[in-house]
Amino acid sequence: MKLFLSSLVLSLLILSTRSAPLTCYSRVLALSKEITESFEKLEKTIPSGPCMDLLPALYLDVHNSCVMTKLREFISTPNCGRFPRVTALKKKVRNLYTIMNSVCKRDLVFFTDDCAALERHKPTPTPTPVSE
Repeated sequence: MKLFLSSLVLSLLILSTRSAPLTCYSRVLALSKEITESFEKLEKTIPSGPCMDLLPALYLDVHNSCVMTKLREFISTPNCGRFPRVTALKKKVRNLYTIMNSVCKRDLVFFTDDCAALERHKPTPTPTPVSE
């Protein structure tokens, strides 16, 4: 009996520590944020040149219907063999495109269709000090 109670407590403890599985939407949000952050790091670290000049700006908003076109455009750019980080980023973008286009196709809702918004980065507003 003691063994049964111990195993029951242990299994309940294991079950309570597991979080809920990722939904399609949460996976898409997390991956798009990760891709945008990776692209911003690339812009800062890789010098401007033939590789970076060919890559389109990549600021993703998964609620914008133009995001699928932006992902296809990024995937179709020529490979940058000298820069493994660019290749890794393209794999992430291809993964996001596949998830959005097939796995989560019916789960996603687009709220805007402003393609120009994906061309420019909207920096987060910085608080301004209040002067007396």
